Amino acid sequence: MTAGPSGRLPAAFTTPGSSSFVEFVAQVAPDLLPGRTGSRPVPADLVPHGTTIVAGVCDGGVVMAGDRRATAGPMIASRHIEKVYPADDHSAIGIAGSAGLAVELVRLFQLELEHFEKIEGMPLSLEGKANRLATILRGNLPLALEGLAVVPLFAGFDTERQLGRIFSYDITGGRYEEHDHHAVGSGSVFARGSLKKRWSPGLSLADAVAVAVEALVDAADDDAATGGPDRVRAIYPVVATITGAGYQRVPDEQVADVAAQIETDRTVVVPRPARKPAARKPATKPATKPAARTTKKSTGGGESQ
Repeated sequence: MTAGPSGRLPAAFTTPGSSSFVEFVAQVAPDLLPGRTGSRPVPADLVPHGTTIVAGVCDGGVVMAGDRRATAGPMIASRHIEKVYPADDHSAIGIAGSAGLAVELVRLFQLELEHFEKIEGMPLSLEGKANRLATILRGNLPLALEGLAVVPLFAGFDTERQLGRIFSYDITGGRYEEHDHHAVGSGSVFARGSLKKRWSPGLSLADAVAVAVEALVDAADDDAATGGPDRVRAIYPVVATITGAGYQRVPDEQVADVAAQIETDRTVVVPRPARKPAARKPATKPATKPAARTTKKSTGGGESQ
């Protein structure tokens, strides 16, 4: 969108309307929104996909974690992709699905929340943020039907209720509040099983981080599209905590310590069999050779003795 001949912005920018940035773009330049480009998408198996995202409610907030692997068909497209982002000061969004569209959706969602706060002078409630994300997802439905789906996981600290909350979505924009914990992505089946066993009410923040990392380790153990902690390359899951103090990313050094502890706890030590002393053979005397017989040669035709 460029300025008019007078150098002023078009009237659409100064006309009162909705506080939604997405609705404004849909009216002024709808082709800029995800899923409305009008071009035929590339085959889904050639597009990098990201998995797996887990989240769990804990004492004082919520923890969200995501692995770092992106795949394109059977190939590893990236080992360093980040899938957990701050949506604003008190919420986070994790992405699973088509990586490029998902990152674009995250940026649009961040801008949507910032635009609303500038226009209204106050931030959206956590539930309002979840509803706005559902609206953006609904606009991506045409691409989702082509196989380029984005399935986010949204979580945050509800400043009104003073607790952590988790919201999941489907490709049509359906929004569902999850209780206690949840996971999305190709490894979510295995991650959810781990969360069911390890999560408990009233977890401390540190324990919730450990449970989230362990769920990703379990998912990576059975799902080829999920990458576990890579100690050789020093690549670790992105883990974030969202509390009353806001969004904070857990340092990689702390995640590395948690991953190392999980590995230590799961290492099977195979006992080495005791070596039996070699059986000693009884000592035997060496055989003595018989004395050699000596003969005298006769001289002069006598008999030998």
